[in-house]
Amino acid sequence: MTCKLVLVLCAAVVAGGCAATRLTGGPDVAVVASDALPPPGEQDGISSQRAYRIGPFDRLEIDVFGVDELRKEVQADASGRVSFPLAGTIDAGGLTPTQLAQEIASRLRGEYIRDPQVTVNLRETASSVVTVEGAVREPGIYPVMGRTTLIRAIAAAKGVSETANLQHAVIFRTVGGQRMAALYSVRAIREGRYADPEVYANDVVMVGESNARRFFRDLIQTAPLLTAPLIAVLQTSTP
Repeated sequence: MTCKLVLVLCAAVVAGGCAATRLTGGPDVAVVASDALPPPGEQDGISSQRAYRIGPFDRLEIDVFGVDELRKEVQADASGRVSFPLAGTIDAGGLTPTQLAQEIASRLRGEYIRDPQVTVNLRETASSVVTVEGAVREPGIYPVMGRTTLIRAIAAAKGVSETANLQHAVIFRTVGGQRMAALYSVRAIREGRYADPEVYANDVVMVGESNARRFFRDLIQTAPLLTAPLIAVLQTSTP
C-alpha cells in the first residue's frame, strides 16, 4: 500500500491574499493555496446545511401542546425509527426535529386532534458527535449541536491540561471520502490572529499530541502557525 500526501498551505494574508508555495518531497507531495479545512459533504455523513439531523439511538422529547398524555421521551432505534402514541412508527433518521414534529402532527391531525401543535427537542445524541483527545482535562466523545468550533470543542472537554502545548491542535476530518488533517495554534486563535475553525460531526480533535503532529513536522518551521494553519489532504491508495 502506498500513501500519497498532498499538503495545502495557507500563508498569512499579505499583499492581497494567500500565495501558493512549492516544497520538495517527491512527486507525491505538492503545496497549493487554501485558507481553511473544507467542511464535509453530505456523503461524509452530515448535511452541509448544518441543521441537526436525527440519527440512531438519539433521545428525543416530543410534546403535543395541551395533551399531557402525549408528552413523551423516546429513543430512536438502530435504524433511526421512533414510535409515538397514535402516530405509530416513523422513519426519523435524517429528519430534523422540526420535520419530525411536522410528520407527527400530520398523522394526528383530524382523526385524533383538530390542530396538533407538536414540538420535538433533542435530549441526547449518539450520532452527531466529535471526539476530543490528547492534552485536555476530560478526553471523550461530545455532541455537536448547532455550530461548534475548535475552541468550543476543547471547552467541552473541560479545557486543556496543564501540560498542553497550546501551539498545536489538529482536526482530522473526512471530506468527499478523503481523510484530511489541519494543524492549528490554539494560542493564535485565542489572540484573534485567525478565525476559530468550525468543527463538524465525526471530526477528531487532538490537542498537544506529538503523534497528531507527525504529518506536519517538516513544515512547522517553514510556516509558523501564528499566522495561518497548515492543512493536509491524506490520500491512501493501493498499487
